[in-house]
Order: sequence, then C-alpha cells, then structure tokens
Amino acid sequence: MTTMEVKLWNDKREREMYDNFGELYAIIKAAERLEKAYVRDIISLQEYELECQKLIAHFKTLASTLKDTVPSIERFADTYKMECPAGINRLVVSGVPATVEHRGTVAAFASTSAAIVAECVQNFITFMDFLKLNMVAVDQVHPLLSDLYASLNKLTILPPDFEGKTKMKEWIARLSKMGAADELTEQQARQLHFDLEFFYNSFMAALPNAGT
Repeated sequence: MTTMEVKLWNDKREREMYDNFGELYAIIKAAERLEKAYVRDIISLQEYELECQKLIAHFKTLASTLKDTVPSIERFADTYKMECPAGINRLVVSGVPATVEHRGTVAAFASTSAAIVAECVQNFITFMDFLKLNMVAVDQVHPLLSDLYASLNKLTILPPDFEGKTKMKEWIARLSKMGAADELTEQQARQLHFDLEFFYNSFMAALPNAGT
C-alpha cells in the first residue's frame, strides 16, 4: 500500500501564511492564560504587565501583517474553535494591560510614567518584530525608530545619560541620509536588532524597582 504525502501549502508564501496563523493562535492562547493567571492572583502585577505588553505588541505587528487574510480576529478564533474570550478582549478590545486600565489601584509605577513605560515597551517589541519580518526599508524603519526615540524622551525617570537614546539618535541620523526606498543591508539589520535588544534590556534595568 502506497502512502501519499499531503502538503498543507503549495508555495513559500502560503507556508508563511500558515506559520503566521500558528503564531497568532499561540499569542491568543498565551493572552488567555495570562489573563487567567492575573485574575487568580498567581502572577505579580509587574510581571503580568510586562508580559502582557509584549503579547499586545507582538499581536499588533502580526495582525497588521495578516490584515488581508484575517480581517476578523473573532472569526479566526471561531474557525479554530478557540475559547479565549479574555485573551481576545485584552488583545483586540482593550489593547492595554489590565493594570494600565485600572491604574488607580496599582502602585507599581507612578500613573503618568506607567503609560509611557508601556508605550516604550510596545515600541521596542514592535520594532524588533518588524526587523524579524525583514521589513528593512528606510521608510519602514525610520518612523518606528523615531516613535521609539520620542517615547523614551517623554520618560523622565530614565537617567539622563541613558546610552540607548544616544545610539538611537545616531541611527536616526544615519537613516536620514538614505533614500526612502533604500533598504538596510543584512549586516545593518542584524546590528540594529542587536542594538535594540541591548537597549531594551538596559531600559528595563534602568526603571525604578526593576526586577523587584
């Protein structure tokens, strides 16, 4: 008896689409688990908030990439029999962690700074996700870097000599000298992603009470 190999995709583009579907499914499931952990008080408020910010940022990037093939997240969840109402509410309806929504009852950060911290984290994650998706044209990279730099400048709790802001300014100047349709070389993209990861870790370490 011969067996037939069944392919789920016909070409590289279709395979990438299904890979993205799998990632979207995983993000929604992770958000649902995180919301349940938060409600049951089995995760610290700060840990919940940071993990939620990461998931929301990943979701926004992926949803933007899939907007033509997945116009409705609710329909996607229904198609794949996902019972994740809390996760979908957090990702699609709210778009911010529950701790930011209910900031009046949370003392993790000062209220004004907390929203900016959330904005910075989302900008960091979104930017790194774009580079991972090989979106390296100058007119794609420059706005993201400018938004990240602007959000960091709004955060007064960072030390004035924070290295990340200086290096980002250098990257912005470098990109400004290139044409909009120019693309970063593979080496430049890898270096920028490396710098962003380093800046992100430095940023988290520089926050008051980080890791406590």
